[in-house]
Amino acid sequence: MRLLLDTVTFIWAVYTPERISKKSMAALQHNKATRELSTISLAEIAIKQAKGKLQFKKDDVFLGISDLKLRLLSYTADHAFELFELPTHHGDPFDRQIIAQALAEDIPIVTPDEKFQLYKGIKIIW
Repeated sequence: MRLLLDTVTFIWAVYTPERISKKSMAALQHNKATRELSTISLAEIAIKQAKGKLQFKKDDVFLGISDLKLRLLSYTADHAFELFELPTHHGDPFDRQIIAQALAEDIPIVTPDEKFQLYKGIKIIW
């Protein structure tokens, strides 16, 4: 089973895993789970770190990806085209891109963000 970690889930998994729900942690630790992180999350972390809104260094990102055994999911034109059909329930452009990516790939998202549930067809694990 493929699982797409939202950016906040990735950050919590690295720094404060106790904040992740038991259901999400069980799914992430399942031996058949393929854990994925969007390249959009990398951009979000880098931009927020550069603006001083987040203290998450590049080395921490590399280490988190390695420790959590994550596969990076590249953002493609198919994902971007999904945005044309996406309602504007969520104003965060990074989250909207991750939602579009999950819908296009038909991957559940591991996220505590309740706004994600407003999107028809999205599968949330939390």
